[in-house]
Amino acid sequence: MSDPHERHLDLFLDMMSAERGAAQNTLDAYQRDLQQYVAHLSEKRTSLLTVDRNGVQAYLMQLERQGFAATTQARHLSAIKQFHRFLVAENLRKDDPTAIVPAPKAGQRLPKTLSIDEVDRLFDAAEAAMAQPDLSPKAQLKAERNYVLLELLYGTGMRVSELVALLRSAIVKEAAMLVVRGKGDKERMVPLNDRAKDALLNYLKKLPPGRFAFPANTKEGHLARQVFARELKQIAIDAGIDPTKISPHILRHAFASHLLERGADLRVVQVLLGHADISTTQIYTHILDERLTQLVEKHHPLAQ
Repeated sequence: MSDPHERHLDLFLDMMSAERGAAQNTLDAYQRDLQQYVAHLSEKRTSLLTVDRNGVQAYLMQLERQGFAATTQARHLSAIKQFHRFLVAENLRKDDPTAIVPAPKAGQRLPKTLSIDEVDRLFDAAEAAMAQPDLSPKAQLKAERNYVLLELLYGTGMRVSELVALLRSAIVKEAAMLVVRGKGDKERMVPLNDRAKDALLNYLKKLPPGRFAFPANTKEGHLARQVFARELKQIAIDAGIDPTKISPHILRHAFASHLLERGADLRVVQVLLGHADISTTQIYTHILDERLTQLVEKHHPLAQ
């Protein structure tokens, strides 16, 4: 790095330390990122005082080509923006080339999910746990409870907090429907398939009278979601599935993903999940896009 660049960078770092109280780790990060930026400018035969907006964007594009994540690119741009604002404030240049440079957009992270085969293996393992010989009555009831929880979670897409706190009074129409109280105390109706309904009713018959479908000796009076999450990981282990791939939230995603794969409407899935805004559900549109592409390729006459 040439001497003028070194001077400008030293002045900038001094300002960040003295006026903004930046920590040493922050200063070191700024120094690394800005030295890399200045080295790029030197390679392109330009400088801090002459680079324009296109030059800044070219640097960001180089970071992208080098495989840097959008978050890393955005961190570099933040440092560069602050540096150029400092140069303008110090009257070292009249314009700020970063003024209208947009921050790199991070790609939308798709939710982790499970294949239908993996879900089938979870159910097989949960059923096998109930069928173990010589179980004590308490262990038998626990195995049945875990199976019912699995059925309801994958069968309805409820949030785990909604599931463990399910009221017996919320089970209506001979368990054909559940009234789920979700975020913001909003209620929604979710249907139960026959298999989940039968499992739930058989389980409830074995419980003493009470308020919750999944009672437990806790302050709230119902099963803790952390306990169910732990039980779910054990079912995954029994099924030969990596337990780090399994959580109640991932099963909720599997419910939504598999519905859409089989042709469900996005707005129906929105209602079932209890999303207030369709934009929240639209994270699953990649599934719809894939299905529509397959439909066109299979049925459009020009695709043959």
